[in-house]
Amino acid sequence: MAALILILGDQLTDTLSVLTNADKKNDCVLMAEVREEATYVKHHKKKIAFLFSAMRHFSQALSDNGYQVEYITYDDKANQGSLLQQLKHRLAGGEFDCVKVTMPGEYRLYKSMQQWEHQLGVKVDIHSDDRFLATPEFFSSWAKGRKQYRMEFFYREMRKKHGILMEGQTPIGGKWNYDAQNRDPMPATENVPKRTTFAPDDITKAVLELVNREFSEHFGDVTPFHFAVTRQQARQVLHHFIEDRLPKFGQYQDAMVEGKPWLYHSHIAFYLNCGLLTPKECIVAAEQAYHAGSAPLNSVEGFIRQILGWREFVRGFYWYFMPALKTDNYFNHSRSLPAFFWDGQTNMNCMRQCIKETKANAYAHHIQRLMVLGNFSLLTGLSPEEVQTWYLLVYADAYEWVELPNVAGMILYSDGGNLASKPYVASGSYINKMSDYCKNCGYQVSKKTGEKACPFNYLYWNFIDSNAEKLSNNPRMAMIYKTYARLKRENIEAMTASAQAFLSKLDNNEEV
Repeated sequence: MAALILILGDQLTDTLSVLTNADKKNDCVLMAEVREEATYVKHHKKKIAFLFSAMRHFSQALSDNGYQVEYITYDDKANQGSLLQQLKHRLAGGEFDCVKVTMPGEYRLYKSMQQWEHQLGVKVDIHSDDRFLATPEFFSSWAKGRKQYRMEFFYREMRKKHGILMEGQTPIGGKWNYDAQNRDPMPATENVPKRTTFAPDDITKAVLELVNREFSEHFGDVTPFHFAVTRQQARQVLHHFIEDRLPKFGQYQDAMVEGKPWLYHSHIAFYLNCGLLTPKECIVAAEQAYHAGSAPLNSVEGFIRQILGWREFVRGFYWYFMPALKTDNYFNHSRSLPAFFWDGQTNMNCMRQCIKETKANAYAHHIQRLMVLGNFSLLTGLSPEEVQTWYLLVYADAYEWVELPNVAGMILYSDGGNLASKPYVASGSYINKMSDYCKNCGYQVSKKTGEKACPFNYLYWNFIDSNAEKLSNNPRMAMIYKTYARLKRENIEAMTASAQAFLSKLDNNEEV
């Protein structure tokens, strides 16, 4: 008998064990654009278009490589609407005695898969996802018995384990981390190389038409569409990043510039997270650039840390702390997401720029996500559930395993500090330092209170004041609370009044 091999939309890698061990003559690969996965949150139109096009191209590549592939498009009459029902439909003919699938990136789907054997009446073999460099079991072993779960220490173990940027047991350059060199604002005169783009082919054009027709109520713009949708194209994106932007990536990775969303970033998370690129090849490419003398250590180490450190860490963290991570709410925040998160209609220019770029591109870089959008979400006490849903649906590289730890742990601190050592909050001065947003804002970053003051200024101190009981004993907040203790009571009261007035506007859905 033969196996029915299910490939998910974020598993577009031909070296998966379910594929490399397949019997090409007898096994059948099943791929499907099912409604349940496309709509359980209203994913960004461009995200759906990217994944559907990449899936169709990948299925074609598998067919060209001799695999038997059955591909079910979204509007196919045979589409059953869910993965489980699609499998039931395909198994009805009795051709297959087992189902093979790679472990998914979402807890809800993994729990569902664990019931499939009983529901389908055939053996279901869930293979581990061997594209990652750390298994969930490795993370659990590392985490067991620890009082704190810090990425930096996990990252060092990964560097040693895989021999990346190492001289024996010592890090190249003598330091593990060069982040102190990676915080420069970008000069207005900086000429950033263009990102790598691709014109839609016939397959992508058909997908764009489908998305416009079937997902018209979803967030975001579907065109212009320039994503890579094949492995060959994704490798071009990686190559051009290593050649053109990696040398200055480190220095400017935290910078934000109005009207320039892409900057020196790699733009490969789309392709890493859906499988068109593998983490190892990206790490090796960067390390080779360092040894060739074409990129400095601070850039190469910073880039590798994002993949070997942060990406692997949050994946392990996700499986270690689920399902509680999804419902944690350390600050008991419950404010509804403001309407301007969907249309960008706000006088706060930093928020306006980040939201409009997200709407246009299904992308924003990590500082925009953390220190603008995330900072605002935490300072205003937005509901963790609503914020998590927003981040999951608006970004084309977002899957729950990577989105949830970043949002719940890093952005909202809703897990109470398991992931981050302190809440990542800041006043307007940080945004002013790292961007040019403030010069075109409806508020004044120099003002601390009043209608014209930058909301981040008074919201920041209101947050510090409101959460002193929970945060004042945090060692990394000690300096902040010493500064807070020196503030005059009338200044605290003025900032509290400004914050309450602003939050009242949010609650009443008034323009801010």
